[in-house]
Amino acid sequence: MNHFIALRTIVSKEVFRFIRIWPQTLLPPAITTTLYFLIFGKLMGNRIGDINGASYMQYIVPGIILMSIISHSYANVVSSFYSTKFQRNIEELLVAPVPNWVILGGYVSGGIIRGLLVGLVVTAISRLFWEIVFHNVFIVLSIAVLTATIFSLAGFINALLAESFDDISIIPNFVLTPLSYLGGVFYSVDMLPGIWKTVSRFNPILYMINTFRFGFIGVTDVNIQSAYLITVGFIFCLTLTCLYLLYKGIGIKN
Repeated sequence: MNHFIALRTIVSKEVFRFIRIWPQTLLPPAITTTLYFLIFGKLMGNRIGDINGASYMQYIVPGIILMSIISHSYANVVSSFYSTKFQRNIEELLVAPVPNWVILGGYVSGGIIRGLLVGLVVTAISRLFWEIVFHNVFIVLSIAVLTATIFSLAGFINALLAESFDDISIIPNFVLTPLSYLGGVFYSVDMLPGIWKTVSRFNPILYMINTFRFGFIGVTDVNIQSAYLITVGFIFCLTLTCLYLLYKGIGIKN
């Protein structure tokens, strides 16, 4: 029961933190998404035409939604946990009788909730441009939650290893954003030439975006079962890595 109270407290703190500053956490994705839909969906979509039997607007909407979930679930955890380290508030958690899995679960849950809320905001905006019809609601919801979990865990690792505020922006800017854009958000991987099609298969975000897209419009470039295995495998590996780093005190007991 005490562990549940501790977990609930951390989650509540995380949620209230980003809700309190909603103009910075929830409003920008709405503006950015509107621009994506206007520029890529409306202006360029008419010239590009259909992809795999779907209009260009239909094709890019799921990818843009999931891309928002990825970036904001990651950003929430990396910024929040690093701020806790920087302000020395982490010492309160370290001396409290709170197991590592509670600390990890609390921060990751906050990232998941923010990612999903942003996803809802982006989905609401997309309804202004396309009447959303779900091909498989279970796939949409499950991949959204699993993807938010992966990148919340990744953000936690980044926050643990970061030694300055510059370090928490390197991965999003030079790894996360390129992988997201190269994950098939705006194009089908089948449109790429041979070597680049093969290289793209090593991008895990490709599998998440295509599975999410399949849940909306029934179109995918990847095997759905393989995508789920890859996604769950990443969660398992990242969770073990986070718990190991916490156990060793790496980045928090220096």
